[in-house]
Amino acid sequence: MSDIPRETADTQVHPELAAYYTSRGLRPAPSPDESGSESSGPTLDEENVRPSNFAEWFAISQTLLPALLLVPGSQAYRFPVRVGAYAISLVAFVLWWFDRGGHQQGRHPAERVLVVVLIVVGLEIAHPNTNSLLAGLAQAGLYFAIFCPLFWARGYVTTRRQLVRVLVVLLVCNGINAVVGVLQVYDPNRWMPTLSDFYTSGTAATNAMRGAVTYIGPNGEAIVRPPGLFDTPGAVCGAGTIAALLGLIFFLEPIAWWKRFVALAMSGAGIAAIYLSHVRVSFVITIGMMTAYAGMLALQNQKVRLTKFAGLSAAIVAASFVFAVALGGSNVTERFASLFAEDPRSLYYASRGQAVEYGFTSLLSEYPLGAGLARWGMMRYYFGNPASLDSTELFAEVQPNAWILDGGLFLLALYFVALGVTVVYDLKFIQTLRDSEDRLWAAAVIAANFGTLPLVFSFVPFGTATGLQFWFLEGCLHGAMANRPRRS
Repeated sequence: MSDIPRETADTQVHPELAAYYTSRGLRPAPSPDESGSESSGPTLDEENVRPSNFAEWFAISQTLLPALLLVPGSQAYRFPVRVGAYAISLVAFVLWWFDRGGHQQGRHPAERVLVVVLIVVGLEIAHPNTNSLLAGLAQAGLYFAIFCPLFWARGYVTTRRQLVRVLVVLLVCNGINAVVGVLQVYDPNRWMPTLSDFYTSGTAATNAMRGAVTYIGPNGEAIVRPPGLFDTPGAVCGAGTIAALLGLIFFLEPIAWWKRFVALAMSGAGIAAIYLSHVRVSFVITIGMMTAYAGMLALQNQKVRLTKFAGLSAAIVAASFVFAVALGGSNVTERFASLFAEDPRSLYYASRGQAVEYGFTSLLSEYPLGAGLARWGMMRYYFGNPASLDSTELFAEVQPNAWILDGGLFLLALYFVALGVTVVYDLKFIQTLRDSEDRLWAAAVIAANFGTLPLVFSFVPFGTATGLQFWFLEGCLHGAMANRPRRS
């Protein structure tokens, strides 16, 4: 393709955002060479290992804060630690708004929809069955904390180099998380934290719950589904999906051999942690993320990289399975063999499909305008009034049900629209980038984020740190590529 003038390239997509950043001095005006490459800087091998900006520290905090709950005696501080992971996002928004010109231009297409989402949730506070004013405000604040990184992240990630550094931080944090998860099965006496009273109080309910989070190992011992650096059994599977994908991507980068080995080991640990946690949906999503990345490589005509990635993916999935079976025994084989032995539709319906059906057939007709805020989840637990007879506890096992309870048909439709326009925007956006490196790193972010979308129908990702990471990565991608050359 023939080169196009810098001025033309910069104004083809996001011209206002590009001008906005340059005019406020948030970064120097980029000066790509004739190929459209980013101006010279340190290579991945030359990068300083110390976090260099707020976005990197934010990514670290999402692993570090939950990990604090594993420290003996830390359960007394569980509330501030759990809230802190989301409060940091709100603080970042305030800092960005006042320090970096909150009235930005070049908006992401999902922004306006998410603003309406916040309005709908805000209005729901006035619902007569909202548990309490404080709980309603907390629930609305949680929604905003989860999606506001789409607004502020691009104020801190404004170059491709900064985006790659954020991905490195995510690989290291999630990779360490996955390694710890594997070690918790290998040597539980040393690495497995003491389960909370929720699983050990001895009541019939907690005994049943404990049975659900354990399985029998190869020597007849009870294996707890590894939590990793979280305090919930099986929670390491989320970190495992990110580590599995990013580890393979960085292994293919031209970096020092030992760094490539570490990346590959973290990828293997991520997949092994998923096997050992027995969370089949995470395995399916990991394969889906790898497939999405491979598909984008194919569309970019990256034949060599596609061949290496596909072969390496197959090898690491198989090798990690053998390793996980050696640690976890035949129960690992039986658990994941059921994905192929049963009809996938029947399997899904028996696990989460019934909950989705219940939401669309029963909850939506019963609560078309929502059931009031803080009727379910942790905001009710921390801020609600459990004695309220007008606002009894409800349950939402999957995301559509949560949206229905929190805002009825309006919230359900609006959040689906926000996710839909984001998907369409990402798929179109990556094709406009002129530089091949830009397209490769954009593909890595998009593939990682696409893994979150199916979770909507298996749990409540946009009420947790998973949704927070989704909008954070989307904001980082939007900021990093805002000023990059575009195809004509």
